[in-house]
Amino acid sequence: MKKKYVIFILLCLSAFALPAQTLEEAKELFKSGQFEQAKPVFLKYVKSTPGNPSYNFWYGACCYETGEKNLAEKHLVIGANKKIQEAYRYLGQLYSEQYRFAEAEQNYNSYIAMLAKSKMSTEEYENTLKKVRLGAQMIKGVEQVAIIDSVVVDKNNFLNAYKISEESGNLFTYNDFFQKEEESEGTVYQTELENKIYYGYKGKSNHLKIYTKTKLLDQWSEASPLPKSINSGADANYPFVMSDGITIYYASKGEGSMGGYDIFVTRYNSDTDNYLNPENVGMPFNSPFNDYMYVIDEFNNLGWFASDRYQPKGKVCIYIFIPNESKRIYDYDAAEPQKLVSLAKIGSLEDTWKGRNTDVKAAKERLAAAKSQKPKVTEKKEFELIINDQLTYTRTDDFTSPKAVEMVKDWLQALSDYDMQAKRLEKQRDFFNESNQEKRKSLAPGILDLEKRVEQIGKEIKTLEINIRNEENNFLRK
Repeated sequence: MKKKYVIFILLCLSAFALPAQTLEEAKELFKSGQFEQAKPVFLKYVKSTPGNPSYNFWYGACCYETGEKNLAEKHLVIGANKKIQEAYRYLGQLYSEQYRFAEAEQNYNSYIAMLAKSKMSTEEYENTLKKVRLGAQMIKGVEQVAIIDSVVVDKNNFLNAYKISEESGNLFTYNDFFQKEEESEGTVYQTELENKIYYGYKGKSNHLKIYTKTKLLDQWSEASPLPKSINSGADANYPFVMSDGITIYYASKGEGSMGGYDIFVTRYNSDTDNYLNPENVGMPFNSPFNDYMYVIDEFNNLGWFASDRYQPKGKVCIYIFIPNESKRIYDYDAAEPQKLVSLAKIGSLEDTWKGRNTDVKAAKERLAAAKSQKPKVTEKKEFELIINDQLTYTRTDDFTSPKAVEMVKDWLQALSDYDMQAKRLEKQRDFFNESNQEKRKSLAPGILDLEKRVEQIGKEIKTLEINIRNEENNFLRK
């Protein structure tokens, strides 16, 4: 009896492990997102009734969701031909990923019309339609860029594939740089001088934003968000700043993105103390998938970016290319449509080398040399002070003038005072903003005094820097 009971339990357990057996079971699995288990049943029904639009839709959708997208189209088309609403959405997604933007637009229009007819919200898909139309525009301006290599890596440690020179700065994950253990996809770019960082962080908001900090002695300043033109409300992350200090590349899911993260570039305008309107860098760097972490190593004349286009979950492809001095695009009218799509997708690296074999060979040699370099050893710096066009001191021991050494001690103390008072001022301002009118009146005099003190220390610091520089240079000339 006990043996029969055990067999019964095993049979029950095995029943739960089996895929769906009936159409109703398969439909329930489909609704819960268990497409792999539902797919065999739908295939069986498609084979028994090849013209049935519902069976074809369910099977085509399962093929799409499980990665068999080459099988999905013909079955979804049968469903769409019989006005199955969700078939239009799936075809819109599929055609967009295949860079068939005109067909994608047509299907999304049909889907939106059916939503509107049912008095359902169309906002999400109106936005999706904008991305499709952006893709249709971008395919007309694919940049001619020689992509010399690619490597598929785990997304969790993809930065290890970036073999950039010391002159180009440093890249970190947010957790590695700040010594945190959070669920964060934020990355950190640190300048070559290691005195400034740009990083992506979610904080209290629901979206990643890019912040910057400046180093004062051994402490970092308070975080300052980049302007709203960059932090537009959607996720913004993966910053990289060129050696000119004013050109920043980053990735955003916001306005002007054609799908997921797109790579953008903007430049700081000193006249307005703000950044110019960001520009989408276009194809082949961007795609209907996630594209990000665009880096230009000017010392080695190599570029890098990451993309999860056509990659399995958890993987990302790192592309290495030769940066162009000026943007050159393929002739859209003269190019074969399928060839242009392949170039936009980066279907073949060799196809991007046309007429540039010598450049590609030299770039591959530079890449091999960069990969063979030993890990960077960072030198401990006390500060960063430019003495003249040839000398920048980073430690007190660098100075030759005894008088300059004494002045440096005063300068370091002034920097420490400035940092402390600036933080106090920041806290007072925050408290002021959160207070009522009566409290603000009592806080205002103290804040004004602090502002004057911070301004005064700032002027003292500049004067000390000039005096230190002059003293050291005069001593060196003796």
